[in-house]
Amino acid sequence: MPEIRPLQADDLPVVADMFQRVLRKRRTPAPASLAGYLQRLYLDATDGNGGSPSLVHVADNGRVSGFVGVTSLPMRFAETKLNASICGSLMVDEDQRNDLSGARLLKAFLAGPQDISFSETASDVTANMWTTLRGAILPQYSLDWIKVIKPASFTVAGAKARVPIARFAAPIARAADAGLRLRRSGEFSRWFGARDAAATLGRYTVSDIDQDGFSRLLGKFTSRFAVHPEWNDALLSRIMADASAKKDFGAAIRCTVSTRTGAVIGAFMYFGQAGEIGHVLQVLALPGQAGAVIDCLIAHAATAGLAAVRGRTQPALLEAMLGRQIIFINVNSTVVHARDPELVRQFQAGNGFFNGLVGEHWSRIFGDRFD
Repeated sequence: MPEIRPLQADDLPVVADMFQRVLRKRRTPAPASLAGYLQRLYLDATDGNGGSPSLVHVADNGRVSGFVGVTSLPMRFAETKLNASICGSLMVDEDQRNDLSGARLLKAFLAGPQDISFSETASDVTANMWTTLRGAILPQYSLDWIKVIKPASFTVAGAKARVPIARFAAPIARAADAGLRLRRSGEFSRWFGARDAAATLGRYTVSDIDQDGFSRLLGKFTSRFAVHPEWNDALLSRIMADASAKKDFGAAIRCTVSTRTGAVIGAFMYFGQAGEIGHVLQVLALPGQAGAVIDCLIAHAATAGLAAVRGRTQPALLEAMLGRQIIFINVNSTVVHARDPELVRQFQAGNGFFNGLVGEHWSRIFGDRFD
């Protein structure tokens, strides 16, 4: 009989190989460093705080044929402490995808002892499984946003991921963007580039900040949400260290945004390099200040020569993004499940803090190399 059981250290070589084939789309054997990271992420970091463990599906022949990676996070709702479990990569071997093993893994995960469960990478099929099991899709948390700064370079940067030879068109794209920048009026200037980057950066002070400094700001900006993370120092330090290691995305950039009086009204963290598409991991803003922080982020990226920036929406930022000629697409959905329906309602109303550092995309699985 097939079975679902907690992940064990002996399973890691098989799970790493599954990651290599299914998630990373590589045909080469999984490097030992990938298995080592999976052990640290899914086994060594487990602190027994009441969340679900990572799980494997074992087929009739005794072979591990499916996996769901789980990380835990303490959260708080009013005076109540919560154990949250975040469902990461849900993977099933190709020859097992018609035997409901993925559904069995998800059902076993949701039946765990945690108070609330999330995922921010649910495909259409997986999202349907969540809703069948009384989970809910959170549309306001489920959009990827893209701000194009240099349209020609953006096109080339996007094409390189699928057609590597497209990189040879980068010099042509740079020349085209230089010519397009001469167009200062009309619909084109509204959609592309930053809103007068020099003026934006002149109204506010954008200052580099290190990893520890960014960590110290998180509580200030997240505790105002009804449901919010409650990191301890060791957990936050580990998350921030992993979140800063994404070689495929470029260098980590962390900045605060301050008014002329020196009051910090927000912060952002993204990865990128000139001519490429920057990946925004986190945007933090005080109430009423999201527009200014987003403008500063885009202006900073434009000054650094990025072709575009993209990130994940949060309800507190969504209204401010309207009118800034930002493109929204749905790639994967954010989903939530809780035994207490009030917790789900809080997130449906946009009163919970989730995505970015409170989610899955902080891990090295997204954007780092293990070769």
